[in-house]
Amino acid sequence: MIDSNRWVWLVGALLLAGLLYLLEPILSPFLISILLAYMGDPLVDRLERWKLTRTWGVVVVFALIALVMAILLLVLVPMLGKQLVRLYELVPQILDWLQHQALPWIQLKLGLNEGFWRFDELKDSLSGQLGKTTDIVGMLLSKATASGLALLAWLANLLLIPVVSFYLLRDWDLMLNKLHSLLPRGREGLIVKLFGECHEVLGAFLRGQLLVMLALGMMYATGLMVIGLELGLLIGVLAGLASIVPYLGVVVGIGAALTAGLFQFGLDFYPLLGITAIFIVGQMLEGMLLTPLLVGDRIGLHPVAVIFAIMAGGQLFGFTGILLALPVAAVIMVLMRHLHDFYKLSDLYGKPASSSDEPPNPA
Repeated sequence: MIDSNRWVWLVGALLLAGLLYLLEPILSPFLISILLAYMGDPLVDRLERWKLTRTWGVVVVFALIALVMAILLLVLVPMLGKQLVRLYELVPQILDWLQHQALPWIQLKLGLNEGFWRFDELKDSLSGQLGKTTDIVGMLLSKATASGLALLAWLANLLLIPVVSFYLLRDWDLMLNKLHSLLPRGREGLIVKLFGECHEVLGAFLRGQLLVMLALGMMYATGLMVIGLELGLLIGVLAGLASIVPYLGVVVGIGAALTAGLFQFGLDFYPLLGITAIFIVGQMLEGMLLTPLLVGDRIGLHPVAVIFAIMAGGQLFGFTGILLALPVAAVIMVLMRHLHDFYKLSDLYGKPASSSDEPPNPA
């Protein structure tokens, strides 16, 4: 009977995996909606404790999200657009600076051969691609026009996200209670414990690390703009986004900022010192204040696990795999921890050898 039940569960899991694979093209808006509902549920619960109904709590949360999105569209997006255009204009000058100043200096210091970099070939290739930008834009527009049905489907999925998110967030607690009532009675405690640990890991990472990303991005961008770095906002935002993996943001940010600073300020000591100080202070604040305050001492995902999960998910299932990567990684991490505990208690692991069991030392 036990074996037959196991086979039923195995066949059910395989059928579910096959169904998800077949439905992968339409899953993205629903997965994004589930993620938004999961992240917004604690805020709605808090509003409920303030005597608001569940529906009005969801409305308030959606109003806050709409306000943030409006600010981003009206303020941040145009500023980033200007910096991207400025970066496009600066690319030829940056290439010239690299060719005639930066790389010859490195070549001299390292004693490299005259034609080591082969920079002319790289520059010609990149300049040719930049010169075709208008052709690329035209090609993309023609493809979008030709595949108008696909474009309409993409827009429909985009509009579907807030609708599905609203209903999921409104009925989130109800759905969880229904799922809880369907758990096998004999395994209810263990399953609730496993899901609670998965929630702890995933919640600590998503809510905490995303807030850390936002805080670091704002601090880096503000500091670089105060120093006068021309591409400060763009580099600060990129460094904040890269901070989803701990320590990656500071590496990406300080590398890009120092390169832009050397191009803009030359070897002027004080701007370069200011750039370095911004990222050092940011890293100190992240370690001593932001992470303990926003993430706490809950178990998070290891940086290597985050990188591997995102890359593996994208490779296997595209954008849908990227959305599923972190939740699946959190579940696997919790299961691996319990398997480790079971292994240490099993007969396979055994007891440590006593001194009497050890073979005698040959004299």
